[in-house]
Amino acid sequence: MSRIGKLPVSIPAGVEIAVKDDLINVKGTLGALALAQNALVKVESNNGALTFVPVNESREANAMSGTMRQLVNNMVNGVSKGFEKKLTLLGVGYKAQAQGTKLNLTVGYSHPVVMDMPAGIKVETPTPTEILIKGSDRQRVGQIASEVRAVRPPEPYKGKGIRYADEKVVIKETKKK
Repeated sequence: MSRIGKLPVSIPAGVEIAVKDDLINVKGTLGALALAQNALVKVESNNGALTFVPVNESREANAMSGTMRQLVNNMVNGVSKGFEKKLTLLGVGYKAQAQGTKLNLTVGYSHPVVMDMPAGIKVETPTPTEILIKGSDRQRVGQIASEVRAVRPPEPYKGKGIRYADEKVVIKETKKK
């Protein structure tokens, strides 16, 4: 059995989980999320914890038990604590501005880039060169952060662009005569 799949998911106070035949619903203070249940994994609830048991001894069922466990764990953490990604802008004149559900980026193009944020995703700009993306769905927060970074990824010669706060960009040496 998968090492991750063996661990139970503990349910913190304030989080409700409803396990139905084809859907797992998680509701908490920061929202509600749903996940389609896989036929290869049996979900059992006991004493404030969820366990994930493969239906048979196949390799796919074993792998899916770990995957389902981690997806549900991410949902529980998302509706109780939330997830966030921090991006920084590096470059002369580069700035970001959050306006409600829109993110306005000035990153060296002839026009500002305006991005709409989907429902459930909050965007903040503590300073003009920092972007904070928050939400309860880990996959969507990471996807939106990736799309914002793709507007102007860091280039390898000066390091200018949009990068994750913890990202290290390796600067290339310029051509010598």
